[in-house]
Amino acid sequence: MPDQNGEKTQDATPHRRQKAREEGQVAKSQDLASAVLLVGGMLALLYLGGRVVDFFIRHMQRQLGGEAWLGADSAFAVAYFHATAWELAKVLLPILGVVFGLALGVNLAQIGFLFLPQRVAPDITRIDPLKGLKRIFSASGAVRLGLGIIKIMIIAIVAAWSLYDKRAAVLAMVELSIPQIAANLMNLLLWTAVNIGIVLVILALIDYAFQRWKHEQDIKMTNEEVRDEMRNLQGDPQIIARRRAVQRQLVLNRLSSAVPKADVVVTNPTELAVAIQYDMEKMAAPIVVAKGAGIVARRIRELALKSGIPIVERKPLARTLYKEVELNHPIPNELYAAVAELLAYVYQLQGKPMPKPPGASAA
Repeated sequence: MPDQNGEKTQDATPHRRQKAREEGQVAKSQDLASAVLLVGGMLALLYLGGRVVDFFIRHMQRQLGGEAWLGADSAFAVAYFHATAWELAKVLLPILGVVFGLALGVNLAQIGFLFLPQRVAPDITRIDPLKGLKRIFSASGAVRLGLGIIKIMIIAIVAAWSLYDKRAAVLAMVELSIPQIAANLMNLLLWTAVNIGIVLVILALIDYAFQRWKHEQDIKMTNEEVRDEMRNLQGDPQIIARRRAVQRQLVLNRLSSAVPKADVVVTNPTELAVAIQYDMEKMAAPIVVAKGAGIVARRIRELALKSGIPIVERKPLARTLYKEVELNHPIPNELYAAVAELLAYVYQLQGKPMPKPPGASAA
């Protein structure tokens, strides 16, 4: 039996998932974050890196040419440093902002917002060399090594294909000037890196799907764990069943004393039952002495038949009384006419004097 062997055959409960998340056990692919950052960073350099290159060209021209700083002092040096840092920040911050936004977005997309201060607390066991060696030479470590070798081979193939595809452009560079050769080589290398990044993103998506599957397998529960969780969260099932049985018996006992006092039982006809009592001398309006659905409704009808109380089918009235009127409460004003008509019909069948309309003043 799976339960006897402790096999995890049950899907994780919401409580188990939340507990695993609080412990930092989530489905996450580090390769996906790295691949997205690589592609995003390369694209940012392609479209925004020209400003960085222009800045360094201008800066070198100012440093190697122009007027000499014969009268420079510490105040001038500090001011010049601040000006240079500000100019550099204006060209670097957009690229860094793109990288930071991608890093934040890809991690939020995988695991959402998760704050775990205990994960960054100092833990001496994390630097245990024996545990580190066990992780390296474990089966999972061997699998990661094999996957890493496969990724390197794929990256090498993509890089070789990208360079081979641009072989004509590379051979034509012999006729260009040195600055043009440098610009073309930089563009070639960046686009090669983008192609590699796209392949890495595809591989990372596969890895993320595998991590999600592995996470689901890791947090699965045995039948015993499910029972223990239900017992801890809701209490012992036997005690719960006994408590429900006692509550059901109390309801039935109350019905046994309340239903015989009623004047009429309104039904839906089998789903709902509402018992109404009206004493012209003691009550200003009829009251609901019992109501129920399903098993309780069936019990009300049985007690009514046993006590000789008329049972009348009024579907809309039964539904309204069941939803809107609490036990031992008078009926609302808008239902006076319908209940008065019902009581008049019942009294006429029984040959009793007609009751006064609910809420009517004494003559």
